[in-house]
Amino acid sequence: MRGHPLTERAMMTMGQPFDDIRDLASRLPWGHGPAAGQVRAGLSASGSHEELGRLGELAVWFAEATGHAHVARPRIALFAATHALTARLTGTDPVPGARAAMEAIASGAAPVSHLCAAAGLGLNVFDLALDMPVEDITRRPALDEKAAAATMAFGMEVLASGADLIGLGTVDAASDISAMALISAIMETDGAEWEKRGEVIKEALASHTGHLGDPLEAMSRLGGREIAALAGAILAARMQDVAVVLDGLAATAAAKVLHKLNPEALTHCCLASAVSDTHRKAAARIGLEPLLDLKSSGSGGVGAALTAGLIKSAGDVSTGLSEVRRRKG
Repeated sequence: MRGHPLTERAMMTMGQPFDDIRDLASRLPWGHGPAAGQVRAGLSASGSHEELGRLGELAVWFAEATGHAHVARPRIALFAATHALTARLTGTDPVPGARAAMEAIASGAAPVSHLCAAAGLGLNVFDLALDMPVEDITRRPALDEKAAAATMAFGMEVLASGADLIGLGTVDAASDISAMALISAIMETDGAEWEKRGEVIKEALASHTGHLGDPLEAMSRLGGREIAALAGAILAARMQDVAVVLDGLAATAAAKVLHKLNPEALTHCCLASAVSDTHRKAAARIGLEPLLDLKSSGSGGVGAALTAGLIKSAGDVSTGLSEVRRRKG
């Protein structure tokens, strides 16, 4: 279940990396309108569309994203990384806690492990160089361009598992401050909207003044490896007709980067839940509305697993009703 660690050497192998990312983002494939129309028509013909409500909408959305109605290969992918800023703010080494969170998931001792087993969801957790925390974003860029783009490439490889639905999130909340800062940078605010973390975020934004206009540069400066990997996975999913569930602040920040590159980049994505009113508003700016109200931290994959289960059920209902209609002739 555990992914291979991302090594420093692997993160430094790409040339002109962000140009490649921009090129991919500029030529995204269209969705599968006919498949979505077929599911919508089928639900209407059965008289179930209003009864199902948002569950029916999920079935239509999944068909448009993938080209088929039945969820066959659902997976959850969680990313783990560390941040020097965490060490400065808490006075503790962030590595042991991140490793413990990873091991809990891998051993079946975490909530997401049980949810995935119960719902028939595959589960992978990826070590993004835990022993090498990214730089303190209030003082230096988190990553340089090559490292950020190579981490995006690593995230793209998550789709090699052949999923048709993938829930994306983080192992813990270590990336939340980076995510808040990146969201604020893309929204062109001063970070005060994040209340308790507002001062730290203002400090980070001020440290990178003049370098935040481009979303990919903003991501490399303010985001951690989790956010870069999530952005790569979201982009690859769109290229490969895979539906995506976004879970947590880091996933939303990654989505905002891609949306800034191409406003049509997120039609294959839905949002599991929002961790705050500010998160909800930031998501709304890119067309995402939370499906659940968990009142949780948004990390650990719980929201992704629950939402993936809902989408799987929506597909089962849609295909089941279609089969009934077919038998009746």
